[in-house]
Amino acid sequence: MSRSAIGQLVYALLAASLVALTATVKTDGYVANILMQAATYAIAVFGLSIVLGLCGQINLAQAAFFALGAYAVALGTVDHQLPFWLCLVGGMTLALAAGAALGLSTLRLGGHYLAMVTISFQQILTVVLINATGFTHGPDGVSSIPRPTGFTSVQAFLALVVAILASSGYLVWRLADTRLGRAMRAVRDNELAASANGIDIFRTKLIAFALAALLAGLGGGLFAGGFSYISPDQFAFADSIVLLTMALLGGASSPVGAAIGTGLLILIPEWLRFLKSVPGLYLAVYGLAVILIVIFMPDGIWGYLGKLFQARERERPKPAEQLTLHPVDSGAPMALEVRGLRKNFGGLKAVDGVDLQVRRGGVHALIGPNGSGKTTTLNVVTGLYRASDGAIFVDGVDVTALPAHKRTVAGLARTFQNIRLFRSMTALENVVVGAERDGNALIKGGRSALWRRAQAALDFVGLGHRVDERIPSFTYGHQRLIEIARALAANPTVLLLDEPAAGLNLSEKKALHDLLGRIAAQGLTILLIDHDMTLVAGAARHVTVLNFGRRIADGETADVLRQPDVAAAYLGVSE
Repeated sequence: MSRSAIGQLVYALLAASLVALTATVKTDGYVANILMQAATYAIAVFGLSIVLGLCGQINLAQAAFFALGAYAVALGTVDHQLPFWLCLVGGMTLALAAGAALGLSTLRLGGHYLAMVTISFQQILTVVLINATGFTHGPDGVSSIPRPTGFTSVQAFLALVVAILASSGYLVWRLADTRLGRAMRAVRDNELAASANGIDIFRTKLIAFALAALLAGLGGGLFAGGFSYISPDQFAFADSIVLLTMALLGGASSPVGAAIGTGLLILIPEWLRFLKSVPGLYLAVYGLAVILIVIFMPDGIWGYLGKLFQARERERPKPAEQLTLHPVDSGAPMALEVRGLRKNFGGLKAVDGVDLQVRRGGVHALIGPNGSGKTTTLNVVTGLYRASDGAIFVDGVDVTALPAHKRTVAGLARTFQNIRLFRSMTALENVVVGAERDGNALIKGGRSALWRRAQAALDFVGLGHRVDERIPSFTYGHQRLIEIARALAANPTVLLLDEPAAGLNLSEKKALHDLLGRIAAQGLTILLIDHDMTLVAGAARHVTVLNFGRRIADGETADVLRQPDVAAAYLGVSE
């Protein structure tokens, strides 16, 4: 049995035991209320594990989505006598719609703008709940909220909430190891690299935001049923901060951490009740405890514990298969063609009417002095910058108007001058993100085929024995190789390498030269940008030279490097 299957079995046994315990062991009303609050809050914090922990987006309106679920259940059951379950689903749907709408209007902004908008939404909803007395019952709140048939007692309803808590926690836990979860983690770690590997950044953020709101609505609806009374002061901005603190305290990247953080922030005040007789001391100790945990465990309690056991991870077995590259060939003579490409930054012409034809197979080098427009050209070709003018064709298909992630689907894969890996992931997970791009015809057979290809790509670059190590543990040169492996796993039509030899020592450059030869031998087209003329002369059979954003030479490598204009512009020699 695999470690994953064992983990799922242990989780199921623990969850079933916890549900059975809450259903059979009688507790007094005070303890039941504490447990009810912890369980319902934890479900909402699971949502923050998605949007903040996995996707890296700030959400300061989680209490507002929690309120939407709570008021949907309260008003639906009390004012309109609708069934509890219908109202709960309605509240979740309302929260989901609100989260999606808020995300559509703000997620392209990101950063502090996103935080400001979510705060504003939270404050507006609070004002509405207080002042729309004819609809929300105003400051008096809604009382006598019924529970669903079969769960009318506090103990039975608590057991139901714990079961839902366990189920939602399991789904969030498993999400991290799905394609969507890896896309979220990639967006959190490096948006440019995520886009260059075929991930739709905006769509991924939007899904994360909507799922977070959905879980908050679920928690809020159960909260209303559990306490049978709600009022606006239970869903203020301060409560959003509390939910966020719970996620950060336990570890935002894991639902286990979210549950730990929720339990601690609810239980610590109860443990410190004996200090309330001394004015101010209770809050001081409470605040100090939270600060110490955050300072000494920046990844949260669960993140700290995870690091302790990380070294015990075992390597994955090597696959029997070798990496194969079968780039798509539509019959077009050029794998990549650029016509009249221009990119202006205000009055600066960074790329000025460049034409580039990269024939299928082999290595084509794009060289030039610093500031000549090489990397800018590459960024425009891959869609990170939008062209001011001109056209770009991949395998005969015009991709000029496509966003970056769609150009990856069309067959482009790239590395970056400044290495852009997903640093919180293992080497294997990084390569899996590249392998599972849309349009990769070699990924057949589901999850096992995906991971085998990623393993094979790491084997190909010589790092197959370190698949479970995280990126910070690798040297600079090895990180270069992982980035190349990630691009190769996607089975692109054209591989674009931006300064792959930068920062490498002599032995690493020799290994890179051999690697390029092995890649080219499988028929993959490579467009190489580099300043190392030894590498360029040895690896590339065709060279295009840029200077001040213009093409000044193009042809066979040996002929181009002997041209006086190239010597003057690139080598600093005049004749």
